Amino acid sequence: MTETRQKSAVDAIADEYLTKSCALDPFGATAMGIPGYDHLVTDLSPHGIEADRELTAQTLAALDAATPADDVDRVTIAAMRERLGLRLELIDSGWVYADLNNLASPLQGLRDIFDVASTATAEDWKNIASRLNLLPTSVAGYIESLRHGAALGKVPARLQVTLGIEEARQNASDESFFYSFVRGEDAVKALESAPDAEEVKAQLEKGAAAIAAAYGELADFLESELLAKAPEKDAAGRERYELASRNFLGAKIDLDETYEWGLAELARIIAEQEQIAEQLYGPGTSVDDAVANLDKDDRYILRSKDELKAWMQETSDQAIRELNGVHFDIPEPVETLECMIAPTETGGIYYTPPSDDFSRAGRMWWSVPPSVTTFNTWREKTTVYHEGVPGHHLQCAQAVYLRDTLNSWRRLACWVSGHGEGWALYAERLMEDLGYLEDPADKLGMLDGQRLRAARVVLDIGVHLEKPCPEEWGGGIWDAEKAWKFLRANVNMPEAFVRFELNRYLGWPGQAPSYKVGQRLWEQIRDTAAQSAAARGEEFSLKDFHARALALGSVGLDVLQEALAN
Repeated sequence: MTETRQKSAVDAIADEYLTKSCALDPFGATAMGIPGYDHLVTDLSPHGIEADRELTAQTLAALDAATPADDVDRVTIAAMRERLGLRLELIDSGWVYADLNNLASPLQGLRDIFDVASTATAEDWKNIASRLNLLPTSVAGYIESLRHGAALGKVPARLQVTLGIEEARQNASDESFFYSFVRGEDAVKALESAPDAEEVKAQLEKGAAAIAAAYGELADFLESELLAKAPEKDAAGRERYELASRNFLGAKIDLDETYEWGLAELARIIAEQEQIAEQLYGPGTSVDDAVANLDKDDRYILRSKDELKAWMQETSDQAIRELNGVHFDIPEPVETLECMIAPTETGGIYYTPPSDDFSRAGRMWWSVPPSVTTFNTWREKTTVYHEGVPGHHLQCAQAVYLRDTLNSWRRLACWVSGHGEGWALYAERLMEDLGYLEDPADKLGMLDGQRLRAARVVLDIGVHLEKPCPEEWGGGIWDAEKAWKFLRANVNMPEAFVRFELNRYLGWPGQAPSYKVGQRLWEQIRDTAAQSAAARGEEFSLKDFHARALALGSVGLDVLQEALAN
C-alpha cells in the first residue's frame, strides 16, 4: 500500500498552477478528466496565450521562493522549472503563434477533445452542446493567433497550410464529424428519457452547425490569407529545432551526434531484421520477402475492425494479467484498459489516460483508414505493449493513481514526449526480453516499428537541419523528396500511412525523434543504475528500478536521470 505523504507548500504551488491552467484551458481539463470545465472552451487567441505566459511566469517566481520539504518536492521544483521555463521560451520564440500541422495542432484539438468527452448522461450532452456553441470563439482566436504569428514572420510551411485547408474543409462539410457525433447512438441513448431532450438536441444541432461553419471560415482564412505567406521550405532550422528538441525530450542532446547514432542504429536494426527473415524462411530470404509471406499467412490476419478490437483487448488483458505481481505491481484501477476503434480515420494509434477518478478508463485507440480492411497481428502485437502495458497505460495510469505521493500537476498535467514515448519503446524491447516475442514473426514486427523510429531520427534531424544526405539515400542535402524515398525503403506500411507520417514529421519538428532518442536515454539511465548497484556490491533489481522510475511520473529525461541518481 502506498504511504500517504503530507502535502507541502510546493505541492500547493503546483496544484494552484494546475487549477488556474484548467480555467485558461478547459480542453486540457477535459483531457485530464478534471470535472467542472466540460462546458467551456479554450481561448486560443494571443490574449489567451499571454494569459498562459503570465501564469507561467508567476508560478516560476513562486517556485524560486519555495523551500522543498522532501525529495518529492525537489523533483517537483526541478520538473516544473524545466517544463514551465521551456513554455516561456516557446511563447517568446513566437512559434506558438504558428501552431498548424496535420496531427497535433489546434486544428485537430478542437475536434479531438470530443473523443474523451463524457457522453453517458443528459447532463454530459448539455455540456457538449454548450461547448459546441462556444467553439467558434476558439476558432476565431486561433485565426487571430495565426495572423499574429504571420505578422511576426512565423508562418507554418506551405505543405502544412495546404493540409490544414483540406482538413478544415472536411470538418466544415455535410459529412463533418460534428453532425454524426451529435446524432449518434450515445446521444440518443443518453437523452431518451430526459425531460428537455428536444431542447438539448436542438442545441446540439445548432452547435454542430456553428462549429462546422467556423471550420469553413478557418479554411477560407488559410487559403485566402495564410497560404500566400507560407514558406515553401519545410526545414525548421537549427535554432527552432534545438528548442523543439529540448521541449520534447526534457533533455539537451548533441543533435549532430544523435543523427550519426540514428544512421548506425538503423543499420543495426536492418541487420537484425535480415537475420530473422532467414530464420523464418531460410537462407537468402530478404526482409521484404519475409514481410510479404507473413502478410499472406492466415495465422496473423484479422479481417474486420471487430476482430481487431477483440484481439487488442485479449492481448492487452493477457499482458496485464501475467506481468502483474511478477515484473510490475499494478494497482487495481490500472488493471483496466479499454481498447477502442477511434471515430476518426487517419491511421493513427494512440493512448488516452484515465480521468482523475478513474471513472473514465485508460484507452488505446486505433484510427482505421477506410481503405484498410485487414490487419496483421505480427506487425501489431508490440503496438499493444507500446500503448498498453507495460507501455503508456502502465506509465500514465499509475501516475494518475499516485495521489498519496504526487501532487495533481505531476499526476495529471506533466507530460514529456521523450519520457513517455521513450518508455513505450523501451517497453517493447522489455517484452522481448521477458519472452513475449518468442515467435520470430512478432519479433520482426517489433523490429519493423523500431526501424521506423530509427529512420525518423535520421529523417527529422536531416531535413530540419538540412544536413548532407548519405549517397545511399540520394546524396546532396536532405529534403522532403529524399525523405519520401527514404521512408518508403524503411517502412513496411501502406503508402497512405507513410505519406501521413512524413507530413507529420515535416510539420512537427523534433517530436518524432523523441521516441527512439527517449528509448536510448531510458536505457542509458537503467544501465547507469545497474552499474552503480554493482559498484556498491548490490544486486540490481530491474523490477525495483522500474517501480522507482515510474513512481516519479512523467518528467524531463534530465530530471529523471538526476532524480534516480539521487
